[in-house]
Amino acid sequence: MTKIFNLSQIKEALKNIDPIQAIEKGFIAYSQGKVVVPPVGEMIFKHPPGDVHIKYGYIIGDEYYVIKIASGFYENIKSNLLTSSGLMLVFKQKTGEVACILLDEGYLTNVRTAAAGAVVAKYLAPKVVHKIGIIGAGAQGRMQLESLKSIINCNDVFVWGINRQELDAYKEEMEPQGYNIQTTLEAENIAAACNLIVMATPSKSPLLMADKIREGTHITAMGSDTPEKNELDPEILQKADIVVADSISQCLSRGEIFQAIKAVKIKKENLVELGNVIIDKKLQRSSDEQITIADLTGVAVQDIQIAKAVYEALLGKKI
Repeated sequence: MTKIFNLSQIKEALKNIDPIQAIEKGFIAYSQGKVVVPPVGEMIFKHPPGDVHIKYGYIIGDEYYVIKIASGFYENIKSNLLTSSGLMLVFKQKTGEVACILLDEGYLTNVRTAAAGAVVAKYLAPKVVHKIGIIGAGAQGRMQLESLKSIINCNDVFVWGINRQELDAYKEEMEPQGYNIQTTLEAENIAAACNLIVMATPSKSPLLMADKIREGTHITAMGSDTPEKNELDPEILQKADIVVADSISQCLSRGEIFQAIKAVKIKKENLVELGNVIIDKKLQRSSDEQITIADLTGVAVQDIQIAKAVYEALLGKKI
């Protein structure tokens, strides 16, 4: 009988997992051509606005393959409902049997996305981060910051949100964890004060402009996971010394890279892929004066890695 695990069981299993390490290994395998990832399945809704992603794939020679369904309906907050939901299906690669269903309610997508942000910061952030900027005060804006804790030695944080109520809630939740939280309703204030910035919104128009970005800034942009979304002025990518894609092929059809190529600000030849950055020091940040950008559109290998790790932890196996 197929095992079904709920969110509380999944969260308990996560205590025994290092998501950052698992996701880093996944990106390496992906860039080495060891992962089969078909094109993203996608549904975009307008009334009310929302999107559903179906991501799936397998690592060649691995024990499992994974199909993930994740949704985001951003007006749910008005009805006091969660804005994201979903599940992950884990199958045995050799037989096609369903190994388990992870009813994670979209939580594992948030975990693997936050872990990817930490992987990026490990190789692209300036050596000394004076202040971390978070643009987006929702769940991912919190989890990105928490994931950076093991990578970046900085507790001073500047956060942008859509309203004062959202920002006050963020400050109330995160300051007890040891952060010094400053808040603003003007995104350009983040660019002026921070040299590590994480974009975590579903915005369809740029929130940061190129003329506001300081020398030495690193930006991780993870909110633009559809062709319609756009958090950064395309000229920021033109201005950058290093532009990193989680998946070059995927970023050609969605995310900040897609927007910048469409605006004729960068070319495919300007891009490097994250897995290659991890294994090749020459592709990493080489000075604190460089501007670096990472475009995280979310790759199925992340879902494979986190689902596999959680399932094995639930079975009591060593991760």
